Amino acid sequence: MMRILLFLGTNLAVIIVASITLRLLGVEGYLRGQGLNFNALLIFCFVFGMAGSMISLFISKWMAKRGTGTVVIETPSNATEKWLLDTVAELARDAGIKTPEVGIFPAQQSNAFATGWNKDDALVAVSAGLLNRMRPEEVRAVLAHEIGHVANGDMVTLALIQGVVNTFVMFFARVVAHLVDQFLRSRSDGAGLGFMGYFAVVIVAEIVFGIIASAIVAWFSRFREYRADAAGAKLAGSGAMINALARLKAETEMPDQMPDTLTAFAITTGQTRKIMERLFASHPPLEDRIRALKEAAYRQ
Repeated sequence: MMRILLFLGTNLAVIIVASITLRLLGVEGYLRGQGLNFNALLIFCFVFGMAGSMISLFISKWMAKRGTGTVVIETPSNATEKWLLDTVAELARDAGIKTPEVGIFPAQQSNAFATGWNKDDALVAVSAGLLNRMRPEEVRAVLAHEIGHVANGDMVTLALIQGVVNTFVMFFARVVAHLVDQFLRSRSDGAGLGFMGYFAVVIVAEIVFGIIASAIVAWFSRFREYRADAAGAKLAGSGAMINALARLKAETEMPDQMPDTLTAFAITTGQTRKIMERLFASHPPLEDRIRALKEAAYRQ
């Protein structure tokens, strides 16, 4: 129920913010008679495309805490929590960022994630399973990987890329619908798609373009994962980072308990074998990430 309310609340916020912004910009509509106002359409798509992405970014910590059940450590209640706070503070200092909030979420799979709307207001969380099964130096390497995401500004960059991609998906879907409408009008004495037909074409086109766009976003997400691994190796040592990924690889047959909204910022999302799965995967295969770290260590 909470996820449904969060989804509806986010979308309502997008509609309200976008509608107010469009009115302030003087963009009342992009259809003019039988023509298409491309400038107004592009502004319309940009506002709606970026609004959802930016609102999701700004409330990402709040949603992450509720979506995963993360409990933020305010005052450590045991030695493990104190070590966790001290380790994150040390890694953040070495990375040149403000210490993020630190939390633990109740999942048995070894996993971790970072989120937040900027590098000085972030959250780093680890699963209870990761703390129970990994050695301290491996946990430190995973934390360093997540700190790498924060220091690299990956959350903001991915949100901007998603917003731009959303913009062009919406834009080209409506251009296609308009062209189909004009084609039908030229063939049937002015009878085009009609209101419902137009938006049916828009929906189909958005699905098609959205699939293509997802591959672009996934490519950047995989690229960003290698960079976070490199940052983790620099902060915690190549050996520890490789060992942590190897241990994660041994657990990839377990069901993934990370919500879809956080998979891009988790340390792992399971095993990826098929070509199409790799094309749309947010993470490279763990064996590829381990190989990249070993090659980088060898070059040094």
